[in-house]
Amino acid sequence: MLKIKNLHASVEGNEILKGIDLEINPGEKHAIMGPNGGGKSTLANVITGNDAYEVTEGEIIFEGENILELDPEERAQKGIFLSFQYPVEIPGVSVMNFMRTAINAIRKSKGEEDISGKELMALLKKNSALLGIDLKFLQRYLNEGFSGGEKKRNEIFQMAMLDPKLSILDETDSGLDIDALRIVADGVNKLHRSDNSALVITHYQRLLNYIVPDFVHVLVDGKIVKTGDKNLAIKLEDKGYDWLKLQEA
Repeated sequence: MLKIKNLHASVEGNEILKGIDLEINPGEKHAIMGPNGGGKSTLANVITGNDAYEVTEGEIIFEGENILELDPEERAQKGIFLSFQYPVEIPGVSVMNFMRTAINAIRKSKGEEDISGKELMALLKKNSALLGIDLKFLQRYLNEGFSGGEKKRNEIFQMAMLDPKLSILDETDSGLDIDALRIVADGVNKLHRSDNSALVITHYQRLLNYIVPDFVHVLVDGKIVKTGDKNLAIKLEDKGYDWLKLQEA
């Protein structure tokens, strides 16, 4: 599904990613861990096409197509979703209307007609029930006055509505208490299927107790320095990132 080859990327002239190789197949859940400043969020932004980052070398292949020349909107239309670490407030735009606009943009890119009101309501009811969201929540302005947990749950709700092929969760656990963390993780697990994939970016192993990854990659100073299974995350939580330096010595 996703193949990243020798990816180098810079921001404001500073090289952040220094040769990333990563492959994600359908049905897989991958986690990326690493210390602050290692390049985790940069990788998420580069995959989704944030133009603040300049790719200087390498390829990002999504379903057989090099997507480096595509705008963020085009990448989203192809099925790549990013759950933001800090979701933006959009006053005056309800969650429901935001979802209608996003769904219709994807449909238009495929040459399909806009979603009908009946279809939209059925989809809203189905996914709000799946994630335990009150329908009144959908009438609120997007992220305005939302708690941290509500913002993150809304991100997972958007993921459910858009049904992407690849979901990238950029530190979705940031600032969540244990109950909110469980709700968000439960939503991610319910939406996971054999034909979609997830890339979870996190500092902490605790999220991976709930979203169990097939592979864990450690990103340090712009490079993936180690890959393993879920047990690697447990070791990192116990021993810290300095443990990796001792392994390499």
